[in-house]
Amino acid sequence: MPDRIGIMSVKSANQWVDDALQEPDPKMYFYDLLVEGECTVLFASSNAGKSVLATQMAEAVARENTVLYLDCELSAKQFQMRYVEGKVSPIIHRFPDTLLRAEIRPDDIVDTNLEDAILDSVAVAAEYRGIRHIFVDNITFLLNDSEKGEAAGAFMKKILALKRKYGLTMVIVGHSPKRQPRTPMVQNDLAGSAKLMNLS
Repeated sequence: MPDRIGIMSVKSANQWVDDALQEPDPKMYFYDLLVEGECTVLFASSNAGKSVLATQMAEAVARENTVLYLDCELSAKQFQMRYVEGKVSPIIHRFPDTLLRAEIRPDDIVDTNLEDAILDSVAVAAEYRGIRHIFVDNITFLLNDSEKGEAAGAFMKKILALKRKYGLTMVIVGHSPKRQPRTPMVQNDLAGSAKLMNLS
């Protein structure tokens, strides 16, 4: 049996199992909702608490690893107000120092392809900073056409290529387009759902 056919690596099913047995099992995070080395898509309606939940997930992962959280939703002040209670004697929530929050610098995205610039920045974080756990909040900010399957699919292919190249664990926050309230949410409610869910 050849070990290569075109772009495919070919082994017997038993050999795949035996080879994989030599690799460590992936770690599970945040009540086993996140799996190390995988790309997770977190989505819900607007103002449902996606970013709060994603930050809690990132904080849990940061107790063991360095995490980069790209926040395209909140300003620094909005973020501070979310995690500080009171004004006279404020109670400040303290995160692990291994949780790094990033914002897009507006001056650096003039006349540039935002999607490619962010993907390049993720690659730099992985290659030169050794960061292997990355959250991106929110895909809607990155892709003007995120509700179109083609744009979302192209972006996810690039994300997955980075994940495989650097062994990343990624969480991508998405949103659902307008939908009927009080109906159960399913994967088809994710903007660009077919491409995003099939590729994540």
